[in-house]
Amino acid sequence: MLGGVVSPGLSASRGVLSFGTATERQVAFAYLAKQHPDAKLVFTGGSGDPFYPELSEATLVRPFLASMGISLDQVIFEEKSRNTVENAKFTYELLNPIPKENWVLITSAFHMPRAIGCFRKVGWDTIPYPVDYGTTADDERSPLHFNFTKGLSYLNAAVHEVLGLIAYYVTGKTDALFPAPR
Repeated sequence: MLGGVVSPGLSASRGVLSFGTATERQVAFAYLAKQHPDAKLVFTGGSGDPFYPELSEATLVRPFLASMGISLDQVIFEEKSRNTVENAKFTYELLNPIPKENWVLITSAFHMPRAIGCFRKVGWDTIPYPVDYGTTADDERSPLHFNFTKGLSYLNAAVHEVLGLIAYYVTGKTDALFPAPR
């Protein structure tokens, strides 16, 4: 599971684990862990917060995963990565996966293309498990249900990901401009 779900600064300030909007990653991780008790489990996430570089998401998320019934002895934690490129690189180096192994990559649906591209670039084909959808499957929304604030939030996420896809591709950090499942 990719990090990017914990707010390190807010967690430190309040003394409690503070999640952003991508908590479905944690729920899916716990669900899959229970469905596949013999699977290797990995959480990859250091601190992407320049104001709190010492607060690793992997460290902060441990108590939550334990509260979800996951044995921490079963989870491998990668704690150095600050972004998706480093998630892929450092986790690959930590695990040295065998090409015939099946690895499931859990992240938010809007972020999955960039994540898949980064993992492929380091030589690791993973199985995408997108969660945290922000839109409906049928894409038929009534204009009567327009929500300006939510629309701005979606626009912000879309612009962030599109710029990320372009920047990662141009700098050689992904294997395609818009990586898709194979």
